[in-house]
Amino acid sequence: MQPDLLGLEITKGELKRLTGVKPELFLLLSMMKNREQRFAFLLKEVRETLLLILLITGLIYALITLTLGSQIGLGIILLIIVAIAVVVGRWLWRRFRYPKAFIILLNAVDKYHAEVQAVDNFDQQTISENLENNSHERETILAALQLAREDLVRGLKIERVLRDNKKSLTDQQELSVNNLTNLQALQVSSSAGQYAQILNQLLQIDLDVQSQIRKLQQSHS
Repeated sequence: MQPDLLGLEITKGELKRLTGVKPELFLLLSMMKNREQRFAFLLKEVRETLLLILLITGLIYALITLTLGSQIGLGIILLIIVAIAVVVGRWLWRRFRYPKAFIILLNAVDKYHAEVQAVDNFDQQTISENLENNSHERETILAALQLAREDLVRGLKIERVLRDNKKSLTDQQELSVNNLTNLQALQVSSSAGQYAQILNQLLQIDLDVQSQIRKLQQSHS
């Protein structure tokens, strides 16, 4: 990948800094489409859940044994109850701690990275097949990627401010602007070349981001 494209990626480190959360904690669209990543995620979830179940069950059963003696039947019932409680508890905690808008924004970052990869694929094809490089179109798409990236970062910042502080953004004026108009202008001015579909996708990503930002602001107004 060329350096100008690498600079447009939102790295896992930057994503963690923006959100305060490790992105790998969530099963995102890109992971669902990748069998190895999906399996690794589910395996990790099962392992962590089993560890919690065994730890909690073991502690409670040890207390029961100290007071009532060995109770195998009660231990089995306890194991089932704890297992249900842990699974439901983890699901509820994640749902209420990280709202739907947060997951949608993470998936938007995934979609954005897919478009960065699409540009890289065009670059590789141009090099391997000795095709003519349309530098103007490429500069346009790089500008569009930069605009979309800025809005994604802004959206993630807004979501975190509202998630952590539970207050409005009246004192965060720099977060109230967006690049949607500029992206639409690039789409209109660009020719229907090989990058047209990427521009359309970037515009849709930005529309989704702005929609989530409006919903977040309305819910905290």
